[in-house]
Amino acid sequence: MALMNIQPFIARRARLLEHMQRHGGGLAVIPTAPEQLRNRDTHYPYRPDSYFHYLSGFGEPEAVLLLIAGDNPRSILFCREKDVEREIWDGFRWGPEAAREAYGFDACHPVAQFDDKLAELLADQPALWFSLGFDAVWDARIAQALNAVRAQARNGKRAPAQLQDVRAALDEMRLIKDASEIELMRRAADIAASAHRRAMQATRPGLPEYAIEAELLHEFRRHGCQAPAYGSIVAGGANACILHYIDNDQPLRDGELLLIDAGGELDGYAADITRTFPVNGRFSGAQADVYRLVLAAQEAAIATVKPGVGFIAPHDAAVHVLAQGMLDLGLLRGSLDGIIESEAYKRYYMHRTSHWLGRDVHDAGDYKHGEQWRALEPGMLLTIEPGCYIRAADDVPAAFHGIGVRIEDDALVTGDGCEIITHEAPKNIREIENLMAEARHG
Repeated sequence: MALMNIQPFIARRARLLEHMQRHGGGLAVIPTAPEQLRNRDTHYPYRPDSYFHYLSGFGEPEAVLLLIAGDNPRSILFCREKDVEREIWDGFRWGPEAAREAYGFDACHPVAQFDDKLAELLADQPALWFSLGFDAVWDARIAQALNAVRAQARNGKRAPAQLQDVRAALDEMRLIKDASEIELMRRAADIAASAHRRAMQATRPGLPEYAIEAELLHEFRRHGCQAPAYGSIVAGGANACILHYIDNDQPLRDGELLLIDAGGELDGYAADITRTFPVNGRFSGAQADVYRLVLAAQEAAIATVKPGVGFIAPHDAAVHVLAQGMLDLGLLRGSLDGIIESEAYKRYYMHRTSHWLGRDVHDAGDYKHGEQWRALEPGMLLTIEPGCYIRAADDVPAAFHGIGVRIEDDALVTGDGCEIITHEAPKNIREIENLMAEARHG
């Protein structure tokens, strides 16, 4: 059974244990995600919980990680037992003994023993590190273990007096990517960029949106992505003005644009790219005007990304450019300052320009410290994705009706600026038109 490099996972567990010890010690409980039924006796493809996998690297269901801080810090995995009969049906299982050695844990036990072991290990711990409120079943199991310890009070056992949110600590860790994470995300970005190029080359008037979605899925899987990172948006024409359009079942029409927001997930890490291009391979005048506006807004946003700058800076830069462009195109009237202050631009641009990216496509990590937007730091990864979505209306010039444009790239904050890791996906008008023309004419 092939195994990834486990050293980054061991290092992350050590970092969390150090953090726990600095904050009074205790025991952390991090369960993986449950399997989910799709229908009757068929399950959805399994994906482990992001927090659990970030620390363990272990991909099987029915697993729990315990971390115990103190003078003798320990990491303990609970997993399914080796079962040759079930392996015939469902595939390989590590089992506790092999998993302990392969993944670098201090101990590993059958998951069936978890509840009894948890009550035993919780006794006399100063704090429990767990995230309440995310899973009612797990909240009940934790309460049961705490009550089992409290029932031993006459024997001198004490339940933890403090509850700490382990996800809050992990969110701060996950926000700054380590070298192994950055390598994976660069690979995921390259695969996603290749998929977008393939989609541009395959697009023709008359094809259904799902035919282009199939091209994306083919490229993701062919290069090793286990799944799409999120539901792919393949939105032709006015469908691009629906921000979370995922039906992908309408025909592509000559003279309209196609907006694709899609990325693959590679070993748990997401890429997130949006490109907008003409179905027939040629931008019309109005389409090009809106496209150039969004591209200029993205370029202005990217120019702000560097260490020490507040997270909101790319958004503010994009809004300034977009609002001026909306004035210039006759979509809005008034003064630039007035449009920004009143947020009139939100009629055509209603979402934020960035979000964190990593194991989750909207990744872990706070956006503010108190009332202040947090400063960017090297190792953070965020999207830059301005857009302009013009629904048909009586007060909108007819040439712009149904035009929806978004351009999205993934930016890694570096020591002195940022690296656009999705740069292989074409976004210059000439590049897009040339690529599509080559595909049509051989």
